[in-house]
Amino acid sequence: MKLTVSLGLWQDRPPEEALMTARAADELGYPGLWVGEMATYDAFALATAIGAATARIPLTIGPLAVAVRDPMMIAMGAASVAALTGRPVGVALGTSSPVVVERWHGRPHAGSTRALSEAVDALRPLLDGVKSDHPRSQGYRLRLPAPHSELTVAAFGPAAVRIASRADRMVLNLITPASAARLVADLRAVTGATRVAAWVTAAADPDRSAIEQIRRAVVGYLAAPGYGEMFAEAGFGDIVEYARTRPHPRELLTAVPDKLIESVALLGDRAAIESRLAEYANAGVDEVALVPASTDHDPGGVRTLRALAPLGG
Repeated sequence: MKLTVSLGLWQDRPPEEALMTARAADELGYPGLWVGEMATYDAFALATAIGAATARIPLTIGPLAVAVRDPMMIAMGAASVAALTGRPVGVALGTSSPVVVERWHGRPHAGSTRALSEAVDALRPLLDGVKSDHPRSQGYRLRLPAPHSELTVAAFGPAAVRIASRADRMVLNLITPASAARLVADLRAVTGATRVAAWVTAAADPDRSAIEQIRRAVVGYLAAPGYGEMFAEAGFGDIVEYARTRPHPRELLTAVPDKLIESVALLGDRAAIESRLAEYANAGVDEVALVPASTDHDPGGVRTLRALAPLGG
C-alpha cells in the first residue's frame, strides 16, 4: 500500500510544526504530502513555504472548500505553487462544514454539493491551461505554466462519491475499514479508474497525550449524520446516542473509549499498525495518508513518520 503524509495542523500545537512534519516526510522518502487548510495558514502560502523548505516531495493542496474558493482562484493558486516550487501540485476539493463556510466565511453552505460538481468540471480545463468556457470561470486562462494537477474529491455521502468518480482520486476522512469498503464498492459501481485514499491519524507507540489529542479530534464527529451511524455500526451506538443529547463537550470527551478512537486510527507498535493498514488495503484503499499525532513526546509526528516509513509499498 502507498503511504503518504497529511499535515495534522493540530490546534493545540505550534503552527510551525507543520513545516517540521513536511521536512520529515520529505527526508524519509514519502511519495506525497497533503497540505490542508484549517484555522492557521493559507494552504497555498504554506505549500509554497514547504516547497522552499524541502527537496523533492510532491504536494496535494486541500481539500479546499468549493463554497469559498472558486475554480479560477484554485487554478491560479495551484499554478502559483507549482511555478514557485517546481513541484508537482495536486488539488483536493471538498464541501467543508457549515461552521467553516457560513460562520467563518459568511458564505452559504447550501448548494455545496452542486458547487463541488461544478468545480470538478471547471477545473479540468483550467489546470491544463485551456481557456475556460465554464460559467464559473468564464474566459479565464492561466498565465502561468499549466500545472496539470491531479484532482481529488473528499467524499463521504453518495452524491460526493458520484462526483469523485469523475476525479483522479477520492479521499475519505475519519473512516473505519468497514465503511471504507462500502464507499469503495459504491465508487467501483460507477468507475474503476478513480483511486482511493484515506486520511488516517497515526501514532506509533503513543503516550496518553497522543491518545487524548486524537480523542479531541474525533469527538466532534460523533453526532454528525453519517459518521454517527458509522460509529454505531462499529459498536459504539451508546456513545453516539449520548453525543446526540448535546452534553457538555468535556463530559462527552471523557465518555469516549479508547476502542472508539482505535476504530479510525493507526495506534500501537509497528506490527499493530501494519496489521491495521492491511485492513484498509483489503477494503480497497490504495493509499493511506498518515496524519501523525503531534505532542511533546513526538513533536511534528516525526518519530511516528520515521517508524512507519518502511511500511510504504
